[in-house]
Amino acid sequence: MSKIFYIKKRVFSLFLILSTTFLYATTNNPYILEHDELLDSRAAGKIYEIGSEVKAKLGVNIYVYAKENYDISMELDIKEKLEKIKIIEDDLVKDLNKPYVLLTMGVDQTHVNLLMSDDLKQILDKNDILNGYVVPLLASKDKNTLYAKTSAAILNGYAEIADRVALSRNIVLDSSIGSGGRTAGTIWKVFMYFLVFGGIILYTYAVMKQRK
Repeated sequence: MSKIFYIKKRVFSLFLILSTTFLYATTNNPYILEHDELLDSRAAGKIYEIGSEVKAKLGVNIYVYAKENYDISMELDIKEKLEKIKIIEDDLVKDLNKPYVLLTMGVDQTHVNLLMSDDLKQILDKNDILNGYVVPLLASKDKNTLYAKTSAAILNGYAEIADRVALSRNIVLDSSIGSGGRTAGTIWKVFMYFLVFGGIILYTYAVMKQRK
């Protein structure tokens, strides 16, 4: 009985620590300007880890701004929508610490963008990162929810940005999730879900065994 109680206590403590850490990373993350509940707390935790290492080792700030809706009328034509989005993005970058990279996303507007300070434009290929590491995960036709897709897409793009900036200075990030494959973000998401749900399963098993 005492052994089962000990297992339950340890599993619950681990789950509580993980939940608290992920919640902090989501709500107090200096690299996430806005996420509108589109970013999973596990992905937010990894973004905090990557962002902190990039800031410490490279002096570069990588930010995320994700909104479900930019509060722009859907009745506007594409040109008008883009003009309004540009105003929002221009306002955002005014207060960012340089050098910076900003990954933006507006779900209802089907808009993703990458903005950066001038000193990083020779290092980062905006179209390659967005089209290769962000858009495919958002556009994938599978059973994953929009929440899971946005989390994976943002993390995948964020990690690729960090890896490329680090590579330009011949540095390998300890927090890197690997840039060799374009599904790295998905792999990371699945892995984190496995850890958390694994803890829940262990806790449930311990409770059921005690009841028997």
